[in-house]
Amino acid sequence: MHGATIRIFNAQQAKLNNNYKHTKLKLLKANAAIWFNKMCTIKQLKPNYINIKINGQKPQDKKIT
Repeated sequence: MHGATIRIFNAQQAKLNNNYKHTKLKLLKANAAIWFNKMCTIKQLKPNYINIKINGQKPQDKKIT
């Protein structure tokens, strides 16, 4: 597939080709997100997209955050 051009003759072939590309892209993004989350847990980091809200003011509550 690298460097090779695909000739599409009708809309049905184009639809199949686009579905394949979008599915492959979704899979790659999901794999990257899983890897990122795994690395964060291994290195004990908290990603920026995680928001933890704790209402308590006790030391145990602050330790969670």
